[in-house]
Amino acid sequence: MDSLIYSLNATMPVFLIMVVGYFLRRCKMLGEGFIKSADKFNFKVTLPAMLFIDLASSNIRETFDLKYAVLCAGITTVMFFGLWIGAKLFIRDKSMVGAFVQAGYRSSVAVLGLAFILNIYGEVGMAPVMIIGCVPLYNVFAVIVLTFEADSENGKAIDNIKKSLIQIIKNPIIIAIVLGVAAALINLHLPKIIEKTISGIGSLASPLTLITIGAAFEGRKAIKKLKPTIAASIIKLVVLPGIFLPIAVYFGYRDQALMALIIMLGSPTTPSSYIMAKNMDNDYVLTSSVIVTTTLLSALTLTFWIFIARYMGYVI
Repeated sequence: MDSLIYSLNATMPVFLIMVVGYFLRRCKMLGEGFIKSADKFNFKVTLPAMLFIDLASSNIRETFDLKYAVLCAGITTVMFFGLWIGAKLFIRDKSMVGAFVQAGYRSSVAVLGLAFILNIYGEVGMAPVMIIGCVPLYNVFAVIVLTFEADSENGKAIDNIKKSLIQIIKNPIIIAIVLGVAAALINLHLPKIIEKTISGIGSLASPLTLITIGAAFEGRKAIKKLKPTIAASIIKLVVLPGIFLPIAVYFGYRDQALMALIIMLGSPTTPSSYIMAKNMDNDYVLTSSVIVTTTLLSALTLTFWIFIARYMGYVI
């Protein structure tokens, strides 16, 4: 019972805040304009501020775990190529392959994942190291598969690659991580006024993101392309965590390190994958369906994985 209460406390507050956002939208207190502005504000301001200040104030020389970052990168790589090979072999409609692969491996770790970890531990813990290991590869691999599987001409595909690579370099979250790591390495001491200002902005990231996700939720989209949507969602939330979490346990990862991996593997598909699929001539309808379905089902699956980890004594 203790393990069940722990897992529910870890996941339910996050999803309940999303439910609040959903009902605020239905009550017309929040509109489309708010959602678009808040999404942009979170992506470009609050999340980068939170990541930067947490990294800059950490003793990264002692806390950074290179082996852990390499493990996250290795898992991401294996997931990506395994899904791509499987999709090429088993999906009949080849126009779905790129969207299926991206939706199957790409988690919302920098947005929704951080909210889970903050709710559980009150700090980002090992999340920045996990993000360093997987998020850059999420973006690079998405560009690769969406380009090769796109329904577009060669010239346009090359343009898509260039635009996507520029977007990766300009990604505010990646920039914030790089700057935060650099600040920590040189032991930069920010003036208290600046530090508290950035911290205050960063503290908005988790609740505002969850409210926005809930407000933007459209359950009707999940009924489109039902079979591939269900397949991708099961792979994303059940199969991949079931394969790679035991490997992480075998290598000795526990507590915050293991929890960050649970979030990395078990979080729903990131909403940004929809934008990339649409802009790179892939199946954005399937992508949207998987995002909605994984967001809904992850309330159950994430609770289950955290419950198992807690019950087995791997997290405290």
